[in-house]
Amino acid sequence: MGTKVQWGILGHATIARKCVIGAIQKSRNGTVRALASRAPHDARKTAELQGIPRLYDDYGEVLADPAVDAVYIPLPNHLHLPWTLKALSAGKHVLCEKPLACNAGEAREMAAAARAADRFLMEAFMYRFHPRSRRIKTMVARGEIGAPRIIRAAFCYAMAPALLESGGNARLKPEMGGGALLDVGCYGVSLARWLMDAEPVEVQAQAAFHPAGVDWHLIATLAFGPRRLAVVEASFISALQQTYTVVGENGAIDLPHDAFIPWEKDAEFVHRGRDEETGTRHRVAGADEYQLMVEHFADVVRGDAPPFFTPDESIANMRILDALAAAARSGRRIALKDHGPEDDHE
Repeated sequence: MGTKVQWGILGHATIARKCVIGAIQKSRNGTVRALASRAPHDARKTAELQGIPRLYDDYGEVLADPAVDAVYIPLPNHLHLPWTLKALSAGKHVLCEKPLACNAGEAREMAAAARAADRFLMEAFMYRFHPRSRRIKTMVARGEIGAPRIIRAAFCYAMAPALLESGGNARLKPEMGGGALLDVGCYGVSLARWLMDAEPVEVQAQAAFHPAGVDWHLIATLAFGPRRLAVVEASFISALQQTYTVVGENGAIDLPHDAFIPWEKDAEFVHRGRDEETGTRHRVAGADEYQLMVEHFADVVRGDAPPFFTPDESIANMRILDALAAAARSGRRIALKDHGPEDDHE
């Protein structure tokens, strides 16, 4: 392997061309070697703009390219499993978009394949790499707001009415792993588990469903044992909500509506004491969380760092998402001790 990890990109999705390809090209330890798109005429401009030397019209050609060390998979959710397995079989390391899979069973299969191939597999939860996220995690872990009691996390947005009416978007197709819970609710679940530093013991959910069958509006509650609760909101049919609040025994931390994707501008949060109404505003210097993510991934691939985010973490998150999906459909409270691996496909 050369001094930089050579990347291949499987697909020309918006997240790839808008966020990740540029982040790799700016990174200190990676470069994009190949881009594959089933509509290569659309991807040619991106390849030229980003200086990508090889453009393919078949994903398999990227996997067959011996110069490619690692692949990034921004494909629709139902394609994460098959293309991750193919990439691992071809000897490539894999960075896969969130959610890692459509359910925990698939995530386990992917993790097992990565272990068998001795290759690194990571879910692209970029928000955990941002300096603001790291700082808040440290503050909570140090007890600066006391024991966390309530976490409220929301990632909601208004999908274009024409898309909602047609049902043509992958996010609205159940067979493609669609739904607001998997698309954006996964952030709130991940955040709550991370900041609580624990796994939920019980979950509930209520949802409204698109005529095609996917959830397009959902609220979930997660119980982390006595006196620790989280609320997660996800929606395709509401105004922007992209924020979270952590409320502890002795204080709280509030974020504006750029909580998961602050882009590269300075990022802020407010730290309030137990009885404060306004608190103190803190500013964190701007950073590209996508660049930090791909640099960490490449460091792990090169043997320069241990993994900060492992497949086991992704499996644990998928297990909670599975339970929430079952709760939303059944209308019942689900105890995680009763929701075993055999239920993870629900």
